[in-house]
Amino acid sequence: MIEKIGIIGAGQMGTGIAHACILAGYQVFLNDASKDVLQESLSSIDRALEKQVARNKLLIQDKEAAFARLKSVESLKGFKSCELVIETITENKDAKKALFTDLTPHLSSDCLLATNTSALSITALGHATDRPDKFMGMHFMNPVVVMHLVELVRGIETSTSTFNAVVEVVKRLGKETAVSEDYPGFIINRILMPMINEAVYTLFEGVGTIEAIDKGMRLGTNQSMGPLELADLIGLDTCVSILEVLYKNRGDSKYKPCPLLSKYVEAGWLGRKTKRGFYDYKGEHPLPTYRRIHDLS
Repeated sequence: MIEKIGIIGAGQMGTGIAHACILAGYQVFLNDASKDVLQESLSSIDRALEKQVARNKLLIQDKEAAFARLKSVESLKGFKSCELVIETITENKDAKKALFTDLTPHLSSDCLLATNTSALSITALGHATDRPDKFMGMHFMNPVVVMHLVELVRGIETSTSTFNAVVEVVKRLGKETAVSEDYPGFIINRILMPMINEAVYTLFEGVGTIEAIDKGMRLGTNQSMGPLELADLIGLDTCVSILEVLYKNRGDSKYKPCPLLSKYVEAGWLGRKTKRGFYDYKGEHPLPTYRRIHDLS
């Protein structure tokens, strides 16, 4: 039975997964290559727990017990007692493979491995480990604590026992599963990313403003968030990475990132995590950042 979970990568997703896991009673070991990022992740989780207490969604003693289950580890050696380790680093195949090569010598032979990749081949990543039968995809939705779905993806060698053990973890987190075959983008992003890309093209071609596009999709299709707002939440660099994987593997032009989306990434406007994307988040309320040339004259 899994009780100790390691998480590598303390960014937006790793922080959210760690938060969800400690609330579910797991002991969590959190690591990041940057000490500053790791410290900010711990502080962010503490603040989020405090908000849950303030909103009467969590008792103070439960908050304290949950936070006590969270440990930071500064090296991969800190995962030796874990029964499951989840990787949440940058969406780059080579970086992930290199990490797994460095990680596996420090794990027990029974430890399961999972990746939070949202598009990359599970089979290829599992092949970079010494345990492809104990490796699979756990694609969490963002924000992790709020969203109810985890997309599960088996590689060609993933064993049934590994899959079943991960399903039990997801159930304990209070979430539902959607099982996808190991194809580029899986289910969610194969459908979602072309929609976001088309929304950016709609802006780029002057069909509508940022506000009109997001309002139209929120109210017209009953979505909780417009596609440009959602892109900012996901991270525009992540959106481009996923689209490039889809375009490379499927060759369909609908997956080719819109030039405007690529330009935002080149400018370092990556969304909420940099406080500027399709919206500027530096003030009290988000403000659209894009205006066509004739709108500025």
